[in-house]
Amino acid sequence: MLPVNATERTKEISAKDAKSLIPLMVLMVIIFLVFLYWENELNEDVGIMTLEHLYVDHPKSDIPVRYCNAMILRRIIREPDHSCKMEHVFIHERPQSINRVCRSPKKWPCRNDSSTSCFQSEQRFKMTVCQLFGGTRYPACRYHGLLTEAYITVSCNALGPAEFYEYVK
Repeated sequence: MLPVNATERTKEISAKDAKSLIPLMVLMVIIFLVFLYWENELNEDVGIMTLEHLYVDHPKSDIPVRYCNAMILRRIIREPDHSCKMEHVFIHERPQSINRVCRSPKKWPCRNDSSTSCFQSEQRFKMTVCQLFGGTRYPACRYHGLLTEAYITVSCNALGPAEFYEYVK
């Protein structure tokens, strides 16, 4: 706490001085926005992309037209090199139903990794299959969607389904 008789000399700032700071403030805001954008671009691939985030859409999103294009953009679905995926599947079933696939008796070594087991569902799941018909680089990918029902094949870990492998009609 300052003593009662302590005073500080203040220098008044003129309007002309304040106006000269505006370009500097604008530059600082631009630099901040560039760093913010750059940080988001760097961290975009860092997020955990779970099977549920990538493949499950239950209940099916209410997107009346161009469902696949909207969902691919919303979920940032692309190849690691930012090219368009040739095909992607959105499963319209409860996550609990998909978790049960890990207890299926239809089990075999996954073709890409013989130390991992793949499981096929015992029932068909409702899904939308999105097939690329235009574009090569994300986000300029264009898809055609087909509603279907098919068996799914997933690999599992201790937490449940870990990776989606394929669908079989």
